[in-house]
Amino acid sequence: MPSLPRPPGDIIGVIGAGTMGHGIAHVAARSGFTVILNDIRGDLVDKGLVIIGQEMQRAVDKGRMSAEERTAALARIQRSDSLDALRDADLVVEAIVEKEPAKAELFAGLDRVCKPAAILATNTSSISITRIAATTKRPDRVIGMHFMNPVPVMTLVEVIRGHRTSDETVAAIMAWSRAMGKTSVEVNDYPGFVSNRVLMPMINEAVTALMEGVATAEAIDTVMKLGMNHPMGPLALADLIGLDTCLNILEVLHEGLGDPRYRPCPLLRKMVDAGDLGKKTGRGFFEYPR
Repeated sequence: MPSLPRPPGDIIGVIGAGTMGHGIAHVAARSGFTVILNDIRGDLVDKGLVIIGQEMQRAVDKGRMSAEERTAALARIQRSDSLDALRDADLVVEAIVEKEPAKAELFAGLDRVCKPAAILATNTSSISITRIAATTKRPDRVIGMHFMNPVPVMTLVEVIRGHRTSDETVAAIMAWSRAMGKTSVEVNDYPGFVSNRVLMPMINEAVTALMEGVATAEAIDTVMKLGMNHPMGPLALADLIGLDTCLNILEVLHEGLGDPRYRPCPLLRKMVDAGDLGKKTGRGFFEYPR
């Protein structure tokens, strides 16, 4: 049986030290890669490193990794608050806010800083890879690498090919995904890709059912868990994702596809306006003690 190709490099930069970013850094470091965890706020990098250490310690306590492996993995993560630290990275994965202008500005900056051979990947869950790639002089080396939350647990990586993404870039990302223990699925660049084009209308409809008084949040989620065998109800899942992120994705779908079925529910907008964003703020459709 022929051996699978190895990733074309061992240095991975991760931009954004939030939930997705520190999760990607965790998995990459545990898989043996040198990781540069970057955020414009150094305190967020420090917080992300603490969480990675705690998650790895839980793995040690459960016998899933040794204390020595934890120490070695943490030593492979470098902290950074400057893009200049990514000059030698072979792969850079962006995991910042789900806003196209912010991503476009970042990719233009990465294009100037990173070596010509580096691949620039975005963890976007809905935004056009083609438009992000157009801000660079290397659109053939720009790709979507959409990890699922929580990254250390979920095995899927949705690999999104932009209009000018090369076959070589796709193959490289598939190899990096395999090396991190993930299963990668290639999809094309349409709003929401596959995962969120299917998931977000379900979440939006659950919010609408709640708004219309069809049932309580608990009842809606119980129906979907016990009746449809979903591991988590759609409203609890929205809280985990972040209601602001759900709203952003639905707006991308609605604008990009022009179909009213993707129009965000007014209750979702109201909750985001109120700052009730889900688990990260302690309150969404459910409450989370902090």
